[in-house]
Amino acid sequence: MDAIDAVDWGAIRGHPDWYEPARAARGLRALAGATNLVAAADAGSLLGGGGIVHGHSGAVFPAAAVATPLLLDIAQQGHPAARDAALVLIDEALSFHPHAEYTRVTTSYGTAVPICCTIAHQLRARTAFLAGLGKQGRALLADAAEHWRFDIQECVADEEGTAAFGTLAGRFPDGVHAGELHSGGEIVVLDEVALEYAPVDGSPEACLRVRGSRRKELPACAVLLPAQCGERVH
Repeated sequence: MDAIDAVDWGAIRGHPDWYEPARAARGLRALAGATNLVAAADAGSLLGGGGIVHGHSGAVFPAAAVATPLLLDIAQQGHPAARDAALVLIDEALSFHPHAEYTRVTTSYGTAVPICCTIAHQLRARTAFLAGLGKQGRALLADAAEHWRFDIQECVADEEGTAAFGTLAGRFPDGVHAGELHSGGEIVVLDEVALEYAPVDGSPEACLRVRGSRRKELPACAVLLPAQCGERVH
């Protein structure tokens, strides 16, 4: 409850016609204290009706990125009915699209990270817990894997572009894809990124090939995210 109350939900940006910060705060408090199906459903209605998502229109708000760790705490520590409601809300937050101008949030690794990528990162941080839930938890992790993240550690330029060495979280899809390079508060879209070497033996270390890019465009400690996630708009 203290963690929920510590958040200034009114200060979180959201579409003024759809986002209701009071629903976020009330819904999370109610879900944390829910001890039966009815109470959990009522709390879920608050959160799903303008608190962190708007279920009827299929929209997600930036508040969902702040609420996801709290929902995961509720899922771990709360009543089974509260756990199920929390996981459904997280699934909706990951899959719904945000309104224009409210698509990104500030994180420790970027000042304008897509909401879906932020939620996916938070889910991967609870992999052991979610995997232990069975089918529902594994499905969430599989969905989160589509929102990959690559942390660049070193780059080597050659005649074909740049080989970026680092750690990969999630699953980089087959083929060539566009990626968002996040570095120093700026975002650069790289049009042609492909997986050169995949992680092996449980290690996250991998190599991405960025075609036509110079080394100076890929600074160490930068983060690559799927460009398509940045294009998601309700």
